[in-house]
Amino acid sequence: MQSVETIFVNEFTNGVLDPAKVMLGPLKDGGTIIANTAPGCWGPMITPNIHGGHEVTKPVYIEGAEVGDAIVIEIKSIQVTSMATSSGTDQPLPERFIGDPFIKVKCPGCGKLEPETVVSGIGKGAIKCATCDTEVSPFDLTNGYTMAFHPHGEVGVTVGKEGARKIASNPKQFMRIPEQSIQTPVVTLAPTDLIGVMARMRPFLGQLGTMPSIAMPDSHNAGDFGQALLNAPHEYALTEEQLEMHRTDGHMDINRVREGAVVICPVKVPGGGVYIGDMHAMQGDGEIAGHTTDVSGIVQLKVSVLKKVPLDGPILLPNVDDLPYTAKPFSKEEKRKARELAEEFGLKQIEEVFPISVVGTGENLNRATDNAITRASKLLDLTSDEVKNRATISGGVEIGRYPGVITVTLQVPKSILKKARIYKLVKNKYN
Repeated sequence: MQSVETIFVNEFTNGVLDPAKVMLGPLKDGGTIIANTAPGCWGPMITPNIHGGHEVTKPVYIEGAEVGDAIVIEIKSIQVTSMATSSGTDQPLPERFIGDPFIKVKCPGCGKLEPETVVSGIGKGAIKCATCDTEVSPFDLTNGYTMAFHPHGEVGVTVGKEGARKIASNPKQFMRIPEQSIQTPVVTLAPTDLIGVMARMRPFLGQLGTMPSIAMPDSHNAGDFGQALLNAPHEYALTEEQLEMHRTDGHMDINRVREGAVVICPVKVPGGGVYIGDMHAMQGDGEIAGHTTDVSGIVQLKVSVLKKVPLDGPILLPNVDDLPYTAKPFSKEEKRKARELAEEFGLKQIEEVFPISVVGTGENLNRATDNAITRASKLLDLTSDEVKNRATISGGVEIGRYPGVITVTLQVPKSILKKARIYKLVKNKYN
């Protein structure tokens, strides 16, 4: 097919990222993706025939992207379209799934796997099996809230029972669910455990990445969520070695993946397969509740191919405001003082450096940190000890998602970035 400069995406997967499926596109190198994204997490979690925990966009084939390259994704804009959402902490209900509640739901009444559902009323018991009318959602919303958003997108406020029922009475309209989405809107549950809580909005993408090289449930495309696939009793079971080899860590939930940021992603299948989803209205570091405010939204990305830059996982170039204090670009005055100090102690020059954040994932935060250090060491051809030292004095470790997504940020010399083939990209972001 002939490649295009711009592609408009409003089609979704059924929760599985499958490299055997036909991608959208192809999109020209340097082209633009404009996507209408569906909410992630809770809506798909209570929709049994979505098999991966999220509902992400169909992947886009990028012209010229080959295995061993990288794809650069510049986030040009993110706009929340939902007027309200619901979220909260969850508890899986063992009698309603086999092995994994995100993947293999079983109706406790008729025993049907991945049953079609109907909505009957409002509240926790509203999601019923279309065959036998038994409550079938595999998750209990243990402490939840319904939040309405200001039309200008600056703040949200959690509402009471009356407001939640008003929103639940017209759920797709309030959440602006895209036409081709099949999820049940989570506001149907109308939770109100938190009332009158105000929160600042700063939208970001919880899912942004490239296709894994094996069929994988979308929310499990990371080293922490992916642990559920190890020797699992369903068709997406993987070994630990397969998870390490095939995943691309597109499910990051890093709140710095927002408008203005750049994500450099590994290419593990021809064309890369760029996909988007799980937009959140706001989140602190860590997503400690397991979920935050899932919303629909419009995203614009610029996508380009970076040849012969093999990556095991993503690199993030955050906005300057989102960098750790010690990793922010140095001012002219700081550089002048450093040169004076260097001369005093006989140094002829100091390093010219720029910050990068390397994403790491694993079954817990310690393993995720080790993973990021290993990836940074390989990318930059530095010992792990040098990576640790540089991150400690000129960067930091920050939590993306609990239990196991982090970034290791460090200032890196120009010469090393050149050798890694990412200097121009990093310089353009921060110079």
